[in-house]
Amino acid sequence: MPRPAIVSMASCGLPSLGLGPDGEVASTVRPALGGCDVVPYDHSVRETLRVGACQTTEILGDIGSALVCIEDFATDADTRGVDLLLFAECFLQGYLVEEQHMRKHALDLGSPRFGTILRRLERIKPTLVFGVIEQDGQRYFNTAVVVTRGRLIGAYRKTHLVPGESLFNDGDTYPTFDLQGVRFGVNICYDTQFAEASAPVATQGAQLLLVPAQNMMRRAAAIHWKDLHNTIRAERVRETGMWLVSADVTGERDEHRIGLGPTSIINPQAEVVAQVPLMTTGMVIADIS
Repeated sequence: MPRPAIVSMASCGLPSLGLGPDGEVASTVRPALGGCDVVPYDHSVRETLRVGACQTTEILGDIGSALVCIEDFATDADTRGVDLLLFAECFLQGYLVEEQHMRKHALDLGSPRFGTILRRLERIKPTLVFGVIEQDGQRYFNTAVVVTRGRLIGAYRKTHLVPGESLFNDGDTYPTFDLQGVRFGVNICYDTQFAEASAPVATQGAQLLLVPAQNMMRRAAAIHWKDLHNTIRAERVRETGMWLVSADVTGERDEHRIGLGPTSIINPQAEVVAQVPLMTTGMVIADIS
């Protein structure tokens, strides 16, 4: 069993959004503000993987600000002994499936431009998993990259695309990765509605499924889906026996669209053991072995 999960209210240098009027805090979550109650860990003496998932404001078309956000959360996470830090779907450039946005901001993972980004991440200790809009030749992919100390370890391309993602191509493989004795794989957002997306990860012996998501929706849809995301993800956990850790964005894009997350941790018994409060930026952390 993990140590009690915590919520740390990091905010990428932006003001806290505050808890929305319909936001609830899971009873298993206890806040740990300013590092109280949390003792820094020596990474070398643990046999578990300490995972953090970040709920951030939405950042659109501003890679520099996204990198600052990653750095801010990573600094806080490192003081808490986090080994692996997860961010939202398409986090680096912002989730906007429009031709102009994608042409301007998409990145070839082998390009000098992406290499510059990797070099900036060299000083970050935790392994990072974050979403990018990837360009490969004339094709675009909704991708999550795995980066350790500025080195690209691998990438997963979203395999199940919603109708509004027609500018993306779908991926067709389910890579897994090993860290601190724990094997993990990735599904991105809508992937979790399909058992055939999580099953290939589990059959490779993974104990952990990471889910970068981006649920900035029209208000009525956001309210409808608010609790359904974790309900659906819990089904994938029951089928596979894996931990599931998700990261999402929160706040308002405009008067019509709102992000309610969730950023949460579900244990192998399909219980939500930690969740960042709705309409609040922060980080949930749990130990997985």
